[in-house]
Amino acid sequence: MVGYRLVSREYCDKPTVVDVLGVKIGSGAPPVIIAGPCAVESREQLMETARLVRDSGAQFLRGGAFKPRTSPYSFQGLAQKGLEYLAEARKETGLKVITEVMDADSLDIVAGCADVFQIGSRNMQNFHLLRAVGRYNKPVLLKRGLAATVDEWLNAAEYIVQEGNSNVILCERGIRTFENYTRNTLDLSAVGAVKYFSHLPVIVDPSHATGKRHLIGSMSMAAVAAGADGLMIEVHPTPDTAQCDGEQSLNPSQYLNLISEVVKLAHFLRTSRASYNEFY
Repeated sequence: MVGYRLVSREYCDKPTVVDVLGVKIGSGAPPVIIAGPCAVESREQLMETARLVRDSGAQFLRGGAFKPRTSPYSFQGLAQKGLEYLAEARKETGLKVITEVMDADSLDIVAGCADVFQIGSRNMQNFHLLRAVGRYNKPVLLKRGLAATVDEWLNAAEYIVQEGNSNVILCERGIRTFENYTRNTLDLSAVGAVKYFSHLPVIVDPSHATGKRHLIGSMSMAAVAAGADGLMIEVHPTPDTAQCDGEQSLNPSQYLNLISEVVKLAHFLRTSRASYNEFY
């Protein structure tokens, strides 16, 4: 028996639409685009990327000021300075900002620049943090854990909603399997499963799922076709010099080409579904 109730279809059969300062996620409209670098490395890097994704029609800027890394010797982010750069980018471009919060103690600091709190995969079952963001009046993007089932993922969302915050966006970012070619295994069936079991919106992060930039395009298109409410894509001005996850980041031209194709596919799907509904 599942342990979640408030996030289930039995509790609310109407899809939840998360409104982030006028941007609606889960409304059945074209998928929202969340784009930016994996980590904020410098003011110049972030501002260049922010202007690019704004001009392409993205609604959200992503970027990590705090970066939990497998190795303690890897780049860990710019912390407070990174948050300041994100706040500046938001002010200049008008993009909404999504950035990761690592613990309950840093909620107030991150809230100063974030329009959406991101809970990373490593923290999906950090129940103290989940309860804390649940008591905060700010939308939450909850990434699926490294090896979490859909049931465990939805139960994690329940911790947030139970505290009074129903503005939760789920993010499928791949799970760990025996396959070692890709960074993770993107579970696109989770998009359909979430929409079947839950009323919460769900987006897909093909960058972290695949770990390889040449796969991001096809997996983005597949996610849109599967019904994802949005995409989270890593973009970097010069991926080969990135301090974090450059191999899974698109350069500007690759990103612009992908967004062009995503827009075409989204339009085709909307038209096809409208024609189908009219015919039947």
